[in-house]
Amino acid sequence: MRRRTPPPPSPLPQREGVDPVRVRLPAGDAWATVRDHLVARLAAGAGVIDQMLDAGLIVDAAGRPVARDTAYVPGMYVWFHRDLPDEELVPFPVGVVHRDEHVVVADKPHFLATTPRGSHVAETVLARLRRELGIPTLSAAHRLDRLTAGLVLFTVRPEERGAYQSLFSERRVAKEYEAVAPYVPELDLPRTVHSRIVKERGVLTAREVAGEPNAVSRIELLEHRNRHARYRLTPRTGQTHQLRVHMSALGVPILGDPLYPVLCDPVAAGDFRRPLQLLARRLEFTDPITGLEHRFVSPRVLGAWSSYDDWAG
Repeated sequence: MRRRTPPPPSPLPQREGVDPVRVRLPAGDAWATVRDHLVARLAAGAGVIDQMLDAGLIVDAAGRPVARDTAYVPGMYVWFHRDLPDEELVPFPVGVVHRDEHVVVADKPHFLATTPRGSHVAETVLARLRRELGIPTLSAAHRLDRLTAGLVLFTVRPEERGAYQSLFSERRVAKEYEAVAPYVPELDLPRTVHSRIVKERGVLTAREVAGEPNAVSRIELLEHRNRHARYRLTPRTGQTHQLRVHMSALGVPILGDPLYPVLCDPVAAGDFRRPLQLLARRLEFTDPITGLEHRFVSPRVLGAWSSYDDWAG
């Protein structure tokens, strides 16, 4: 099998910890100029593309500005920075529980996205850590939902990223979560939940459907008081919203969940009350580069368990 040639390094530096956009001109297209292709491919519109070209903001692999009449060459790469959106500052710090020459293990707060996506770009764990730690090559080996807090593994060296990503894709990482949810004495725990979960593009929620299970979660009761309990959740698979869907299906939806069991009104920007009470508590794996056995634990305490009244506001 023929290996694809890796792209050349970016001629543009990061901005606020965010990489420039890289566009590869595909083979088989018959555009006259790079400009014509970008206008057709990108949603910015002809006027914006022309302004960027005239200002020298779109460059080739050598860092040279691309002109409006630059000929289209299949396989050519161009780079540019998109305008950063106005983002609400998430007023919680990113903790670092481990750092070495290969990886950084971050303790993500609620409400902060892991990596740039959509309207969350500079206000993400990745962009913040690149700025705060001075590691522009930092990359995420996996992701956590924006509303979930806890441990996320980042890689330092680009050439090692694939080895760490394989740990997750091949299920060689032991992950443990913690949640606060209603206490139902009749619920028989511990138990392992098997179901088939699908998540459709453009739909906020995932759902369980008939068919061969693709989602497996171990649910255990740790302790309870009054009407609420603390649960240990151990996912054996990694479907989108898997733990949230399974807890809701058991009749104990995680506190603060705006999607399950019922889709609520979107949380307004800047509203950091009542965070989802789900925490990625533990990561455990054998380091694929050093061979060391790693076990990382988040020191965070879920607010609804430490003080329900304060969390509920």
